[in-house]
Amino acid sequence: MDSTALKKEIGKKIEQIRIVKGLSRDQVADKIKMSAAGYGSIERGETDIRLTRLAQLAEIFEITLSDLLGLTEKTVFNLTQTHYKTCHNHNLQINPISAEHELALQHELEKCQLVQQSQQKEIEYLRELNELLKKNLDLTTRFFSSLYNI
Repeated sequence: MDSTALKKEIGKKIEQIRIVKGLSRDQVADKIKMSAAGYGSIERGETDIRLTRLAQLAEIFEITLSDLLGLTEKTVFNLTQTHYKTCHNHNLQINPISAEHELALQHELEKCQLVQQSQQKEIEYLRELNELLKKNLDLTTRFFSSLYNI
């Protein structure tokens, strides 16, 4: 693999990790005390990144340097997701996806969560309706029983 292809591959993998971690380019650039444009050139594979800079990125992404350097499309990471004020450990297989695809997946997840909430409300409503129907049937049965002395 030539050096240009290697820089592009590493840059793409750094971008994927950053997206999965939910960080913006500006946030990562600030943390490594770099300009956003300079950091962007790393992700685009235009910069020959130093080993010390890779170590900084690994620390920011909370992975080991060896994981960062040995990263493949099938590498599995343990990620901590802090959305919705809870922490969940996830195993996530990283595949190359665009930021647009990531955003589309996030929207799909939010839609699924809204559908689930709606279904939960509907289930509760149907339970209440069922209880009311049972009471109505009981009252009707008592009424006709008393009417006909059954």
